[in-house]
Amino acid sequence: MAVVIVRGAVCLVLSLGAILSWFYVDELYLWIPSSKLPLKKDHKEEGKPPVQMYGRLLSLASGALAEKELEQQETRFWKQPYAAKASVWKPCADKKVPEYPAGRLGKSNGYIVVSANGGLNQQRVAICNAVAVAALLNATLVLPTFLYSNVWKDPSQFGDIYQERHFLDMMKEEVDIVKELPSRFQSLDTEAIGSLITDSDLPKEATPHDYLEKVLPILIRNGFVHLLGFGNRLGFDPMPAQIQKLRCKCNFHALKFVPKIQKVGALLRQRIRKYEAEPTTLDKQLLGDYISSNIPSKKPSNATKPPVKYLALHLRFEIDMIAYSLCDFGGGTIEKQELQAYRESHFPLLIKRLIKSKPVSTEELRKIGKCPLTPEEAALVLAGLGFKTGTHIYLARSQVYGGNSRMHSFISLYPNLITKETLLTPTELAPFRNFSSQMAALDLIACATADVFAMTDSGSQLASLVSGFRSYYGGGNAPTLRPNKKRLAAILYENSTIGWNGFEERVRRMIEEGQRVRTRRSGRSVYRQPRSPECMCRL
Repeated sequence: MAVVIVRGAVCLVLSLGAILSWFYVDELYLWIPSSKLPLKKDHKEEGKPPVQMYGRLLSLASGALAEKELEQQETRFWKQPYAAKASVWKPCADKKVPEYPAGRLGKSNGYIVVSANGGLNQQRVAICNAVAVAALLNATLVLPTFLYSNVWKDPSQFGDIYQERHFLDMMKEEVDIVKELPSRFQSLDTEAIGSLITDSDLPKEATPHDYLEKVLPILIRNGFVHLLGFGNRLGFDPMPAQIQKLRCKCNFHALKFVPKIQKVGALLRQRIRKYEAEPTTLDKQLLGDYISSNIPSKKPSNATKPPVKYLALHLRFEIDMIAYSLCDFGGGTIEKQELQAYRESHFPLLIKRLIKSKPVSTEELRKIGKCPLTPEEAALVLAGLGFKTGTHIYLARSQVYGGNSRMHSFISLYPNLITKETLLTPTELAPFRNFSSQMAALDLIACATADVFAMTDSGSQLASLVSGFRSYYGGGNAPTLRPNKKRLAAILYENSTIGWNGFEERVRRMIEEGQRVRTRRSGRSVYRQPRSPECMCRL
């Protein structure tokens, strides 16, 4: 491939049959082979042959996509199928509700200190849950801190990611929040006086009663409690409506990214779209003032061209999740040995449990929907939905196990993969390099503001939060594709016999079923499914 760069233009000479992608350098878009995309990979992955589990279906998909390239009509999945029903739900978690008591109830019962673990998404949920607990116990919340993790290796704290002043101002009428614990408590031995509360002290999905019974007495006696490693320790139901509303207000209104993240997020959006695009409500909520200031004052000569449409895919296929799943992913004996070695090293409790339990076959695990989707399966789903091979796909992912050997099948069908690393220069990414949570914030922005968002794991926190934002602010114009792993496994089980038309029909029915507009059911996350009276208003 030869590349000639001229001021304001790029001339390319390409060899036939090259699989291409594009990225941005010095205000110019260049095309590069997709094999050069910066996929993180271990040195042991280099030179591995491509891994395929569904060769016949891939061949059928390739032929079907080649035919679609000649068609003018686009897939209907660029639009939300139940837009009218979705659009009647409007954001209103920040509105005062007359029938509920406003403000805090009398004198504070004490201070709640929260140390949140996990990455960006887990920490965000922890912050909103902490606000809810503080309101429930009529306590003063100390601005949450984030625990350093050897996994995430990110020293970022609240003010490095979120706008502190906006958060405090937004929540001040319902919850008293201070930046630091008063000095009279700071020198106390928290554990010795019994004010240290860990996840082991509270049940998973704890109820308000659990907090009133176990935490409130300590809070009143000692004047403060420290919730250490505050994870998934507050259930969604039963929950007082006003407390539920606070969680939604916190997540969808109070937590705004700092200007540093908003500015580069807006730049990322601009690079993806290529041409000027009218900002949506989602854009404005996530990017603030930078959504307008980032648009060039002088329109380029090609300004009449429409902005690029893109699909954002959250692709999860990390070694820890696939090793823990106990599934077989078609990589042969070497892969099985690698995954078993990883289990023995990282999941000793799982190994002990397996010794005592009856083994379940990998085929059965896949049938019941317990196996993570491979990149190959994700590509087949997109092909079944009719997305053309030229579709621009923003890839949000951690380290894909198997690297290029696993991505080969995906790239063969969808070569136009883009990432924040290919769209932003090393200089632009430099301030984020050692801060995984801040890097994750850029992925969250790109996924939430996409024309279509697709996921491979509906249980991930990023997918959950992005889905929630698109439901809350999307107005019926933000489709989300959520595969049902159990149903998909049944379809793929017929790999050797199913025709492409039959595959398409069943995949489309599966996805459309997941796109139905439903009110949040009891026990489900308000962050993922905000369509409920506590979070949104129905017109």
